[in-house]
Amino acid sequence: MNILGIETSCDETSSAILRNGTVCSNVISSQLCHTSFGGVVPELASREHERLIVSITDAALTKANITKNELDVIAATAGPGLIGAVMVGLSFAQGLAYALDIPFVPVNHVEAHIFSPFISEDASRSVPEGAFVSLTVSGGHTLLSIVEPDLSYTVVGRTLDDAAGEAFDKTGKMLGLPYPAGPIIDKLAETGDPSFHLFPRALTSQSQSSKSWEGNFDFSFSGMKTAVLTWLQKQEAAFIELHKADIAASIQAAIVSVLVEKSIAAARSRCIRAISVAGGVSANSGLRNSMQRACNKEGVKLYLPEMRYATDNAAMIATLANLKLSRGMRAKRLYNVAPYASFTKAAKRHH
Repeated sequence: MNILGIETSCDETSSAILRNGTVCSNVISSQLCHTSFGGVVPELASREHERLIVSITDAALTKANITKNELDVIAATAGPGLIGAVMVGLSFAQGLAYALDIPFVPVNHVEAHIFSPFISEDASRSVPEGAFVSLTVSGGHTLLSIVEPDLSYTVVGRTLDDAAGEAFDKTGKMLGLPYPAGPIIDKLAETGDPSFHLFPRALTSQSQSSKSWEGNFDFSFSGMKTAVLTWLQKQEAAFIELHKADIAASIQAAIVSVLVEKSIAAARSRCIRAISVAGGVSANSGLRNSMQRACNKEGVKLYLPEMRYATDNAAMIATLANLKLSRGMRAKRLYNVAPYASFTKAAKRHH
């Protein structure tokens, strides 16, 4: 079965071909037009997706050595994401499926990230047989979920304010780093001292708050962002420049320690022996290394996506569509954009 996946939720235009569960192509075009704005401009993102979607899809088909007429199913992100950006990919995918008279599968962007650690080009990775804890971290989302063997999941923790990826990018901007700052902070942190300055870790055992943190799997990064800004304002510019790597390492340590502690605590609370990390921030080397050490100590299996599948991509869209269809989901002919609230307010979601 040949599945075409399309992803346009934010600032990556991507198309991928999945043949019998194996990735044959995964073409991604990352938009550079947002760099000078310090963040993604929704209208510009929509225009870029509209400009690129046909050529990116053609490139994915060519790389997989198939034609449109050989497609069996088309899947696309139906949300959450930037509404205009999602609409471009969703409309294109449904129009193409209608023209080819083949089924269409709508895919939740965050759900696709949850299962991205199990994507491979040789079908060597598979979803765990038992339940696992999923940490989904990106610029727009920070979620902890308990995923069951039938692919249903319960969201047990979410960010109360800012996502982890946003915290990386915004604190990086405070340091004068270009957007996106997350990867640059990660690089700087390699040579920095993470104990240089202790930034706050909200809702954890290291929190200064009197509120009980045990059993609370929610996240909060706005206080840490404010603390970074307040601290930087008290320092001389030369001092900041001299210790930029140390500051980056301290910021990264604060964010990563929260993510790791919450994930391990969630696994302990349900006696679960597997944790997966997905989303753009899963590419952060500090998070990968710290989570691996914590999982080794706990005797927990850790699943991480290949680096090429950590950020937004269409292979994860096609992969989740394949998983759904293999478990009896019926494809649709028409689907509207799924609003962000439909995911974050749900206590439990089923495929």
